[in-house]
Amino acid sequence: MADLEANLDHIIPSSVLPPFRAKLVVGFVSLICFARSYDGDFVFDDSEAIVNNKDLQAETPLGDLWYHDFWGSRLSSNTSHKSYRPLTVLTFRINYCLSGGFYPMSFHVVNILLHSGISVLMVDVFSVLFGGLQYSSKGRRLNLAPRSSLLAALLFAVHPVHTECVAGVVGRADLLGALFFLLSFLGYCKAFRESNKEGAHSTFWVFLSILLGAVAMLCKEQGITVLGLNAVFDILVIGKLNVLEIVQKVLHKDKLLENIGMLRNGGLLFRMTLLALGGAGMLYMRWKIMGTGPPPFTEVDNPASFADSMLVRAINYNYYYSLNAWLLLCPWWLCFDWSMGCIPLIKSVGDWRVIALAALWFCLIGLIYQALCSEDSHKRRVLTLGLGFLIIPFLPASNLFFRVGFVVAERVLYLPSAGYCILLTFGFGALSKHTKKKKLITALVLGIMFINTLRCMIRSGEWRNEEKLFQSALSVCPLNAKVHYNVGKNLADKGNQTAAIRYYREAVRLNPKYVHAMNNLGNILKERNELQEAEELLSLAVQIQPDFAAAWMNLGIVQNSLKRFEAAERSYRTAIKHRRKYPDCYYNLGRLYADLNRHVDALNAWRNATVLKPEHSLAWNNMIILLDNTGNLAQAEAVGREALELIPNDHSLMFSLANVLGKSQKYKESEALFLKAIKAHPNAASYHGNLAVLYHRWGHLDLAKKHYEISLQLDPTASGTKENYGLLRRKLEQMQKKGV
Repeated sequence: MADLEANLDHIIPSSVLPPFRAKLVVGFVSLICFARSYDGDFVFDDSEAIVNNKDLQAETPLGDLWYHDFWGSRLSSNTSHKSYRPLTVLTFRINYCLSGGFYPMSFHVVNILLHSGISVLMVDVFSVLFGGLQYSSKGRRLNLAPRSSLLAALLFAVHPVHTECVAGVVGRADLLGALFFLLSFLGYCKAFRESNKEGAHSTFWVFLSILLGAVAMLCKEQGITVLGLNAVFDILVIGKLNVLEIVQKVLHKDKLLENIGMLRNGGLLFRMTLLALGGAGMLYMRWKIMGTGPPPFTEVDNPASFADSMLVRAINYNYYYSLNAWLLLCPWWLCFDWSMGCIPLIKSVGDWRVIALAALWFCLIGLIYQALCSEDSHKRRVLTLGLGFLIIPFLPASNLFFRVGFVVAERVLYLPSAGYCILLTFGFGALSKHTKKKKLITALVLGIMFINTLRCMIRSGEWRNEEKLFQSALSVCPLNAKVHYNVGKNLADKGNQTAAIRYYREAVRLNPKYVHAMNNLGNILKERNELQEAEELLSLAVQIQPDFAAAWMNLGIVQNSLKRFEAAERSYRTAIKHRRKYPDCYYNLGRLYADLNRHVDALNAWRNATVLKPEHSLAWNNMIILLDNTGNLAQAEAVGREALELIPNDHSLMFSLANVLGKSQKYKESEALFLKAIKAHPNAASYHGNLAVLYHRWGHLDLAKKHYEISLQLDPTASGTKENYGLLRRKLEQMQKKGV
């Protein structure tokens, strides 16, 4: 430990070593790295987890959070991803309430502050991992490795791989999980304050550490791994066990009874039992909560896990580990999504990429050998704890115990990066020890920190909006169909359909089974009246995924436009079969029935749409208009009033009901609704034209003339308004001739 500190004295000046000052520096540096994302938008998964998540809104009971997954779906649903993070969702809900709505700035600021706080907390964690656990006579923990702990915390604070967690709001799950992970670890350390009594511990702090581990798991599933790290720390640091020595004794068949007795007397077995029982209890409760078993991931989410050959699966999993290691070593190529062809499968040992996984295991075996066989006890402990922090939190994402829903995900490296920072700091110390060019090592460390800080700032800017985020991925993962899909979707949302079509076509080319890209491309082609190709794409999409309700509905719309009414009705009915609560599909089915003059069926379909979605303005409007056109004015009026009670500020409903009231000679009430609709939407020519018709019928001819003229100014091509205006002018001329 003293050697490591001495080797780093030329890198970390003494002036920043006091604990408060060191933490202030770490916190400030972490804020600089990610401050640029503070006013970013909700991007990528933020839309589903936050904007479209009803669990954030006040009308959803708080108790529902404990029965829903991270995305707001019921955990019992077969389509749920089983991401159970109720405490993270609760913080989103608090954010929503305090900011008064979906204002992304407050969400981003909380994430930035969380990362800063975690980075500051890392100073204490690293001081334990590097310096061991010793307390003063007053019970205050001694920081025996101020330089190494500060350097490691700075390296952690500025690591660019953290950008997804900090700049993406959904990354709060990883941040909160990491926060309580570290608190659990530090709490476990507090169980050994009475260091002068060998084996003594505070059971209260052990229980509190396990409880904090459970809290970490309720923020992010990865949090449970803190129990494993606590166990490793207890065995190596508190129990002071030399793994190599024990192995040698086993090989030489030495008696281990004395050692086992020492462990029992020292309380290590008792603490291991508590940790094991706590972990087993958490896993059991987690499994019970999941309800229907593991989530239904598909081949595009994690293609290696669907490979038939165990060898192919093993090779690809290890290649993924090497890519994660590379992201820690060189975090320049970062991407919001690494699935869908971004990383092609390795199908044979002849693939040159096998070199990467060979290099990974060469390095790991070398580190493990040093961690076990070094004569230096401090070196053994630091390397073992560094590897433990690197590997143990990564295990849930490793595919070793269960299939995960991604290939590579930068967010899962948030905690493992702490282990990388431990190993890197130790490496800098070892390098300094064996070279006389101390300034060169200092320049190397400062250079890495400067480059990483710059990369964090650049990457934070890319996460500010979806356009920059998706475009940045094109150069990193040009073979990723999802990247092209998201770029296309972003362009389509901005009205650039021509460019969107190009990216959607590329997404389908890269992944011929990408049904969502087919569906969106079919929608655009439908709007451009390229109906034949749209039908082909949508038909292919539902063949590939027969339960794709949205594609069935869109196929029905295209078939309706092609006058293939029976086929359209079948498509709509199939969509509703796969998604019973589908108000938009009922709305489109109603339009089909209206075209076929099946008025009762149309009204029933639209009524179903409004039952499922009371704010479905188009369905209400169509009901009013159909009843109006068929002479059912009383029923049309009743429906219109019902609709306005539910959607009081919808100007289109005001307009439709005003027309009905005008025909029923309820002129005053009709006029009030027309004026209210015009106030909400003053440039609607039809609103002014129909109000003019009302005044015309009512006998307010001057007001009728005024609104006819406004309507024709807004839309000079409206033939009906022109005709009515002509009738009014002739009537006014006749009245003038008669002297009226």
